[in-house]
Amino acid sequence: MRADDGDEGRAGSGLSVSSRRGRGTLLATILGSGMAFLDQTVVNVALPTLGRELDAGLAGLQWTVDAYLLTLGALLLLGGALGDSYGRRRIFLVGLGWFAGASALCALAPSIELLVAARAFQGIGAALLVPGSLAILRGAFLPDEQGKAIGLWAGLSGVTTALGPLLGGWLVEAVSWRAIFFINVPLAGLAIWAAARCVPELRGRTAAARLDLLGAATVSAGLGGIVFALTEGPASGWRPLCVGIAGCISLALFFVVERRAENPMLPLGIFGSKRFSGANAATLAVYFGLGGSMFLVVLQLQSVVGFSPLLSGAALMPLTALLLVLSPLAGRLSSQIGPRPLMTLGPLVASAGLALLAGVGAGAFYPTDVLPGVGLLGLGLGLTVAPLTTAVLTSVSQEVAGAASGVNNAIARIAGLLAVAALPALGGMEGADFADPRAFSEGYRRAMLAAAAICGAGGLISLATIGGEERGPPGRQ
Repeated sequence: MRADDGDEGRAGSGLSVSSRRGRGTLLATILGSGMAFLDQTVVNVALPTLGRELDAGLAGLQWTVDAYLLTLGALLLLGGALGDSYGRRRIFLVGLGWFAGASALCALAPSIELLVAARAFQGIGAALLVPGSLAILRGAFLPDEQGKAIGLWAGLSGVTTALGPLLGGWLVEAVSWRAIFFINVPLAGLAIWAAARCVPELRGRTAAARLDLLGAATVSAGLGGIVFALTEGPASGWRPLCVGIAGCISLALFFVVERRAENPMLPLGIFGSKRFSGANAATLAVYFGLGGSMFLVVLQLQSVVGFSPLLSGAALMPLTALLLVLSPLAGRLSSQIGPRPLMTLGPLVASAGLALLAGVGAGAFYPTDVLPGVGLLGLGLGLTVAPLTTAVLTSVSQEVAGAASGVNNAIARIAGLLAVAALPALGGMEGADFADPRAFSEGYRRAMLAAAAICGAGGLISLATIGGEERGPPGRQ
């Protein structure tokens, strides 16, 4: 049977990148993951505008971002397990349809409450898309074609992420904030067409294993409770605190459940590797600083400095450009000298960039007040991201490399989720501050300095924990 014939596939057998079905599979996976990544950046630029049109305070804007990240981060590992059990193409197609429907609901939302609910619904679709995209590429292509396929996927998906702020700003100004959600519908339709015609059906070795639904429920309840307390607490007194305590208890139960589960969504045994644990702690710190700062910087640029949505999106382009250009170079350098030096230096440079951005205020001039901080942040992240991925994957055995990658991806999303909830509280911001540029600017400065300190801690964690190459335990207790 030729590589392109048949619908069933096995890991490492099947398609060529140059074949019709190979190109169609690449198109489907790039569009699917690209939409999910795009929605993490494009929405930030629209926040001030939708806040005004939907009469939303700071907490409403926080939930607009966090509702998506909450369901995405909490269900990411479960989404991968569903693909292994029921077929990766099938779950990928379900995720595409789900994401498109949820995007339409976001675009049509008449109130901030309904928008938040639709964003949570959208995050579920993204949790089905993101792990399925890479799993399909790993299983559908010939062994000597997988590196090329994954490289094309990573590069083109990165371009969609990089263009997110600029595209979002243009759509908000030229059409409406609702257009940033409507645009997902035709893109999802094209991805569904390509996936249905070209992607082979694939299943993992765990196809017969029971799904860890209790683990998914406890981690979702735990994260949701903590985020609710951090978001609503500053203005609502003791009730959110009670919900936060319940969230902490639920999160503790999650680890108990995972330790006892037959097929855990989070295999705790892989944390027996010091290097793996350290790389994920560094991920939490660095992506906390990045996720929170991107939320706050865009609000500051539009609400205080007076930038338009398009200009505020363009202001962040040097960051994504540096990340795209430097990541491959840092990856090659990391393979020669090891990930530790770059993972130590990168977060410290990014921290300096965040500290500079803390000084952005009314009357700021982009070349002297904004660009240096954005440039240092991009330089630091460009030095960090590829070595961090290398450190994660080389710290565990090959049989759990997929689970390790999924855990690290989920931690990065959860870091952004917690940052958007916690940094305004750390800065002393309240809901009414969003409408008061002076009060918002004071809280912004404190919050950005906190983000800089936490991001810098990621470099110190790397210095202490990332040693030579280490292959950890397989992941079971």
